[in-house]
Amino acid sequence: MNESVIVDIARDGIWTLLMICGPTLLVALGVGVLVSLVQTLTHIQEMTLTFVPKILAMFLSILFFLPFMIRQIDEFWLRMMDSVVNLE
Repeated sequence: MNESVIVDIARDGIWTLLMICGPTLLVALGVGVLVSLVQTLTHIQEMTLTFVPKILAMFLSILFFLPFMIRQIDEFWLRMMDSVVNLE
């Protein structure tokens, strides 16, 4: 196993991680910006108000994107198993 194989595996793992976490993090970012905008417009400065909508939105986005996430993990696993077989 040389360095290029290790770099390719690491790059593939990081890309898969971004594909899995990205949609949920983008939803959290969007909800955070919207709640912050509403707080600014209404002059409500309650710090705990941002957590409940963000948690609910992240939970719903995980439920919505779960098939996509599982497919990405499955494809990554298959690629890793193929690369282990080809290392001989």
